[in-house]
Amino acid sequence: MRAIDIHVHAGIGPDTRGVGEMADHYRQIDVLALPIAWDEETRSGRPRLDNDTLARIVKENSDVFISGWACIDPWKGQMAIKEAEHTIKDLGLLGLKFQQDAQAFYPNDRRFYPLWEKCVELKAPVMFHMGTTAYGVGQPGGAGIHLKYAQPIPYLDDVAADFPDLTIIGAHPAWPWQEEMLAIVLHKSNVFIDLSGWSPKYFPESLKREVNGRLQDRALFGSDHPFVPVDRWLSDFEKEVYKPEVVEKVLYRNAQRILGLRSREGLGGL
Repeated sequence: MRAIDIHVHAGIGPDTRGVGEMADHYRQIDVLALPIAWDEETRSGRPRLDNDTLARIVKENSDVFISGWACIDPWKGQMAIKEAEHTIKDLGLLGLKFQQDAQAFYPNDRRFYPLWEKCVELKAPVMFHMGTTAYGVGQPGGAGIHLKYAQPIPYLDDVAADFPDLTIIGAHPAWPWQEEMLAIVLHKSNVFIDLSGWSPKYFPESLKREVNGRLQDRALFGSDHPFVPVDRWLSDFEKEVYKPEVVEKVLYRNAQRILGLRSREGLGGL
């Protein structure tokens, strides 16, 4: 087992025809993965990749997809809260992923606090998209995506402060607000960062320094595959100068510890 990729997209919509090939590729390179569902129906009307379908994909490829992230549209109110419970209790998915810029919401909006309370009750970690996104790049108006929703301070920081028992992962280096994300992770012990969405060779020096130092126990490997192919991410990471113990932590040990993956089915001898 080479690594655990905690950030893999199974599809930005209901078309999952490429998932089988993706699973085979992860098997070939000896990397385990946690695929992500997708739901932005309220903002865009785009059909979703629903959580039941994602759970079936995980079950069919449980040797390589060791769990998955549900995606829930928080604008669905009580339906969103019920879906959160269903995904964790009935489907056995690991946690919930939110894409605020695509879903057009601020995490610190009090209307969504009952959903975060439910996640605490379920002991379900949550992942929030941070910073710019590959979704809509190069399109007029960026496909209607407003980047403001993915700024770490105050929007994510407020949630982390108000829900200290909620395990929060900030997805991506959070450019152009990377320093804000680093500040939150350093300040709040319930917040972590995944390194997906960027090639490691383009990480700013401050991020490299913190991952190699103070944040070596708080950073997790995610590729954002297929937006950043997993092979490219790993190859570029291996060319950077990180301490051997840091490489091991980032690639899989932190994921095991922070997300409790060691005890989950499908991990074999990890």
